[in-house]
This record gives sequence, structure tokens and C-alpha cells, in this order.
Amino acid sequence: MTTDLIIKPDPTPFYRWMVLLFVSLAMFGNYYVYDSIGPVFDLLSKELKYSDQQLGLLYTVYSIAAILVLLVGGYVIDKFGTKKSIFAFALICLLATIITASSPNLYVMLSGRFLLGIGAEPLIVAVTTALAKWFKGKLLSLAFGLNLTIARLGSWSADLSPGWAKSFYQNWQDPLWLASFIAGISVAGAILYWFMESSAEKKFSIEKSEAEKFVLKGLYSFSKSYWYIVALCVVFYSTVFPFRAFAIYYFQQAHGLERDAAGILNSLLPLSAMIATPLFGLLADKIGKRTWFMIVGTAILFPLFLIITYFPAGSLISISVPLVGSGAIPLTLLIVMSLLGISFSMIPSVMWPSVAYIVEQKRLGSAYSLMTLCQQLGMAAIPFLIGLTNDLFKASPQNISGYAPGMWIFTLLASLGLIFSILLWQNEKGPNAHGLDTIKVKR
Repeated sequence: MTTDLIIKPDPTPFYRWMVLLFVSLAMFGNYYVYDSIGPVFDLLSKELKYSDQQLGLLYTVYSIAAILVLLVGGYVIDKFGTKKSIFAFALICLLATIITASSPNLYVMLSGRFLLGIGAEPLIVAVTTALAKWFKGKLLSLAFGLNLTIARLGSWSADLSPGWAKSFYQNWQDPLWLASFIAGISVAGAILYWFMESSAEKKFSIEKSEAEKFVLKGLYSFSKSYWYIVALCVVFYSTVFPFRAFAIYYFQQAHGLERDAAGILNSLLPLSAMIATPLFGLLADKIGKRTWFMIVGTAILFPLFLIITYFPAGSLISISVPLVGSGAIPLTLLIVMSLLGISFSMIPSVMWPSVAYIVEQKRLGSAYSLMTLCQQLGMAAIPFLIGLTNDLFKASPQNISGYAPGMWIFTLLASLGLIFSILLWQNEKGPNAHGLDTIKVKR
């Protein structure tokens, strides 16, 4: 009788959830750092005289860097594994935040945001790949939802930082140093995950990726459903994240809110998503119907930017908020941002896990990386385009109508998302369906 073949048990549920916690800590710091620049837009404008185009560039260079690295990032993750990749990319993010905070020079700050794009987006891909490995067939959508909840807690904290970290906002630089400190949480989470996976490899049976040779023509072998999901991903994130980037600044300029009030308003998006994303993920695991979740999510998104633009919020009911120095936030804006948060929950909670049911495990890193790369193509163009449009139409508190063309751009993108989600639904009804609307998870 041979003793060479040892059958190892599957990881325990407790072990899987601890893995989820640690990779989510890495995502928390990552999301905070990405969004930390938005609350200081007005300070960069006043103290450093940055134009709206230059402010948009702080997000555009991030996406350009992501595009450059993501083409091979998935192969790197598949080749070297998730534990090494998550740790390495988290370290890059920490260095990037230090550079961003170190100098008022625009080019130094742009270089920091560029480096952040090199580290942050592959970090997200690595975490996504790790979750697919640990949770496929075991409440995967719920795991993705909980991961996004913790990650968006980072965004929520960044949006609220003008309130809870008000003493840092006496100048443009201190809030960015605070972000550097929080970036250390990503590194700590990556170290803890490395320990957990290394230990699991000795005790449990876990699937290991064997990376295929990186060949560009292999990118065309993904299914039509995959590409519809990618297209939805591009237009959805090109709508939501650029809007979030300018939202605090926009609410200050176009609606006359104070920075802390605008920050709380913007924080409703990740707050709604933190609560709703795992619930939608659990529901998708139980009932399937994933394409319907995407259709409803994009349908909700479509009218919101026009409501913000053409309904005079100042003339409607305002809600008193004790934490806000100005004392009130227009009810219209509260409702719109809450609905945007629901859309921000519903679509990602099913979109990312759906890829794991379409693409085989050994290609997941490449699939997620390619999807994120395409996403960043849109996100590279839109922030700069919005800033350019605002400058072109001379948008300002004295010319609020100048912000309307930018809002029409967001509306056009949202309409494209609705079209792609409907095309995905139609394809999943045909003979090449992957079961996105029928696969259910019972445990």
C-alpha cells in the first residue's frame, strides 16, 4: 500500500471566511487610497490652482497605468499565485500614496497616481481570483458581496474623512498622508492572507492555477456572454467612478453644499452598496437570474444624472443632518445617491462572480485582468473628458448649466449599459447559455 497519495480535506468554512476577511482588508486600504484624492479637489484648486482638466488627470493617469499593467497582470497572477501577487501589489500601492502626498508639483502627484494604477488594479484582480478559487460553488456571490462591502467601507471612510478627520483638512497634503497610513492596512491584510494560504496548502485540498502561456490571440477565445459582461463592466464603471471622483466638487460648485455635507452625500453610494451588495449576492446564489439583476441595475442608473441636473434640488425639501456643518442636504440628492448606491450594489454583486461560471479556473486571472483592463480604458477617458467638458462650457457656481453636458455623458453611458445587459440576457436564453440564470447554490 502506498502512502504517497494523501487525500486532504476541503478547507473548513471558518478557514474560507478568514481568508475572505484578510483579502478584504487589503481591498479596504486600496479603495480608501483611490478615493482619498476626491475630497481634496477643492483644496488642490484653491491652493495649487489646479484646473478641472488637471483634477481629472489625477484619475486618468491611474487608469492609463492600469491599462498598461493589466494586459499581463492576469498572467502574472496565474503564474506566481495570489498570495505573492496580493502582497507585491499592496506594497506598490503604499509606495504610490507616499509619492502622491510628498509634493505639490503636478507631475510628482501624477506619477504617484500612475504608480497607484500599476498596483491597485492588479491587486483587485488578484483578490477577485483568490475569492473565485476559495468560494466557487460555495456561496461565491455572497463572498464577493461581503468583500465589496468591506472594500467600499474604505471608499465610505474616504468620503466621510472631511468630517471624522476634519483637522487634517487644513491643507491639501495632510489628508493624503493619512491615506498613506491607511494604505498600510492593505499590506497587513496581504501578509495575513499569505500566511493563511501557505498554511492551507499543507493541510487542505485547494485548487492551484496552472497558467497558460500568454498569447494575445487567446483573448478572442472567450465566449460572447463574457464579452457582453465586459462591455457592461466598461460602461458601468466609466459612469459611476468618474461621477464619484467629481461628486463632492460638483455638489459644492453646482448645489452650494459645504465639503463635509457633499462628502456625506457622496458616501451614501458606498454606504448603500455596503449594505445591499452581500444581500443581492446571496439572493443571486439562491435564485439565479443573474442577467435580470444586471438589467434592473442599469435601468435604475439611467435617469439619475438627469434628475440631478434638471430638478432644482435647492427648491425642494432638505433633510437636516446633525454631522453636517451646513445643517441640511436636499432630499432629491439624498434619494438619487441612495438609488445610485443600489445600482452600485446590484450590478457588481452578480457581474464579477458570473465570470467564474463562464471561464475555466486556469484562465480566471487572465479573464478578470482583461475585463479590468477594458474597464480602465473607459475610466481613463471619462474623468478627463468630464473635466474638459466642464472647462469648455465654463461650468462654475455662476454658470451651473455648464455642468449639464457632463451629466449627459454619464446618461449616455448608462443607456449603453442597459443595452449590453439586455444582449447578455438574450444570449443566455440561447443554445450557448452558461446557466447564469439557472445556476443556484444551496450551501
